[in-house]
Amino acid sequence: MGKTTGFLEYERKNEPYKPVEERIQKYEEFTIPLDKPELKKQGARCMDCGIPFCHSGCPLGNLIPDFNDAVYRERWEEASQILHGTNNFPEFTGRLCPAPCEEACVLGINEDPVSIENIEKNIAEEAFKNGWIKANPPEKRTGKKVAVIGSGPAGLAAAQQLNRAGHLVTVYERDEKAGGLLRYGIPDFKMEKHVIDRRLAILEEEGISFKCGVHVGKDVSADQLKSEYDAVVLSTGATVRRNLPIPGSDLKGIYQAMDFLPQNNRRVDGLQWEGEEIKATGKDVIVIGGGDTGSDCIGTSIRHGATSVKNFEIMSKGTPDRPENQPWPYWPMRLRTSSSHKEGAERFFSISTKKFVGDENGNLTGLVTTEVEWTHKPGERPNLSEVPGTEKEWKADMVLLALGFTGSEPTIAEQLGIKMDARTNIEASPEDYMTNVPGVFAAGDTRRGQSLIVWAISEGRQAAHYVDKYLMGKSDLPLKGDGDLPRV
Repeated sequence: MGKTTGFLEYERKNEPYKPVEERIQKYEEFTIPLDKPELKKQGARCMDCGIPFCHSGCPLGNLIPDFNDAVYRERWEEASQILHGTNNFPEFTGRLCPAPCEEACVLGINEDPVSIENIEKNIAEEAFKNGWIKANPPEKRTGKKVAVIGSGPAGLAAAQQLNRAGHLVTVYERDEKAGGLLRYGIPDFKMEKHVIDRRLAILEEEGISFKCGVHVGKDVSADQLKSEYDAVVLSTGATVRRNLPIPGSDLKGIYQAMDFLPQNNRRVDGLQWEGEEIKATGKDVIVIGGGDTGSDCIGTSIRHGATSVKNFEIMSKGTPDRPENQPWPYWPMRLRTSSSHKEGAERFFSISTKKFVGDENGNLTGLVTTEVEWTHKPGERPNLSEVPGTEKEWKADMVLLALGFTGSEPTIAEQLGIKMDARTNIEASPEDYMTNVPGVFAAGDTRRGQSLIVWAISEGRQAAHYVDKYLMGKSDLPLKGDGDLPRV
């Protein structure tokens, strides 16, 4: 590293936020970028640690010390080349990834880790600003045709890699615009949609064809895919939502997060949607589920003008520090407080919803909860039990269920004759990402289950390598960690 004592001289500095009262009036990103001299200092904090455990913490195998060093030396274009060598979309991960690389940072053992994610985002933004990210179509075509089903991060990564190999790639997306959950699940205040659009423009210029508003399995059959394409990549995500099957779950006013959030994103984008309008304005809102989706529901509800927002989490309240049973460099289940939590939500932990309460017209008026406790025994799964005498009724006009996803929708898998695993994900070999149907591959959440954006991009890249190898007998597309290959 260029500044071997940087970690001793500089403290971690995060991007500050605009004031709460200002940012909740709109759906724009609200972080205030650090200036270049400060980013240089943050890059200088990267240690000459010998073994960079951040590599193993990152599912993409990003060459983190390399691009940190380039930022410290103010070689921003070189930093962009290094970063794009392993990550197709650093402008996405730099905003949305929970940064497992930072939890694996050696400096993080006893100090604040290097601000890897923020450096990554700024490298990407600097590259776009200076025109360094340009369409790079392949010099020649193979004549092979590949269909990619789903335009989330896994599908887009697979499509770009396969296009670089010279194949003719068509991406199918059932929604009206490409992007998957990046567009319809992530609120604009976390990532504005022009960030997606500028990258899609590059992909189209490189020769990738997008067919949006086309639902594969309904509008296009499996037989059509088999007859028109030499290979198919399924990257449809894990979109079957988890329900809460308790008394009163059919009352009006109870909604799935993934009905609430996509509708608001369409509203912000000036698009139309089908069905009932779902808004939290003037309502007492309870969000059930403590993950990122629950946090997104909180921030959106506050921007709607909800009277109050409460967040229920069945898990115990984590500690700010790393738990003893989750040592470095593993990902720790610590307490995480998002920007949305800080905007006015009350959080409740170790709480389970028992039933919903409604009026004579079938409208939600509240819910009943009980406190729970978890017991842990070595070698056994944690045991959940209710705490006697802790039942409580809460007022609520709207409940948002942010309980995650249980697997993939089976339509296209059934038509293609693809096996699904016990978790209702598409079964594909971890060796080559191919399903039991030759020429049909799976990548991302549809294969591994609900996961992180960085895992989706990694899976898309890995699957592309094996699709290319299936079509051509060999592949020069990189696998994870092949950072010494030509950077594209």
